[in-house]
This record gives sequence, structure tokens and C-alpha cells, in this order.
Amino acid sequence: MVSKSPYRALSADRRVALLKHLFSARKEARALYVQRLVSRGGGFRAVTVASWPVDKLAREVVRLNVQTADDEIDLLQALYVDVEPAIQIAFLEAAGVPHEGAVINDKLEPPFADAATVARAAAVVRERHGEDGLHYLRTIERYNGAAWPGLDAVLAVWTL
Repeated sequence: MVSKSPYRALSADRRVALLKHLFSARKEARALYVQRLVSRGGGFRAVTVASWPVDKLAREVVRLNVQTADDEIDLLQALYVDVEPAIQIAFLEAAGVPHEGAVINDKLEPPFADAATVARAAAVVRERHGEDGLHYLRTIERYNGAAWPGLDAVLAVWTL
């Protein structure tokens, strides 16, 4: 069985909230999703879809699953850097990784910590943030696992 992407594992309401954030932060994103919805057919013109309130547009995007894999990564990054940065900040601090807010210093090269440090930082995130913390850890392991050695092994033990 193929597992859901970390983005698709989020509830529909959280995905709608992320899209609403994206539409507010980046006007070009709204236009992109309007075009995607219109290209699927269904009789709506672009001018009509573009006039929809942000909430309605976001709900339709989620309902019709018009996000690409790249969109999903972008939305997950927005979740953990912009919308809910506390989890990433906790992880970076516990791992001793230099950061500004939830953003890692651009000058750093992966891996950002050794396996023992990653395991300790993951335990801190799990303890402080529970299931949301586990989702964060699964997300970074899936998309940037090489930067966090040993995270895959820690998550494998926790999911047994």
C-alpha cells in the first residue's frame, strides 16, 4: 500500500487553511490555482472562479486535488516555517542548528547534525508537540532525510 504524502495526511481543513495562507501571501498563487480549476472543465470561466472568496477557492482546490507534488512541498514548508513555526524552531534548537526563526542559516551544509543529536531533537519534538511533531518529523525525513541522519531509524521505531 502506498502511503499518503505528508501533505495529503493533513486534514482537509488544515490543507484549506494552508491554501488560504498561500493565496494571501502570494497573489500569483491564486491565479495559478484558478487556471488549474478552470482547465479541469466544469463550465466555470476564469473570471468567475477568480471572483470566488479565498475560502471557497481553497476548498475547491482541496476537493478536486489540483495540487502537484511540488505544491505540496511548498505548502508543507509554509506550514512549518510561516504558519506553525514552533515545531521547527523546537527541533532546530534541540539539534543545535543555527537558525533565524524557523529558517536554517543558508550557509550551513547538510547534514545539519549527527544521528545521536537528531534522535535527541526528534524526542524533544515528539514530547512537546505530539502527533503534530511526528507529522513534522515524517515530513522532513521524507523530503530532506539526508540532512538529518538517523531520523528514519527513529521514526521506524516509533511507528512499530
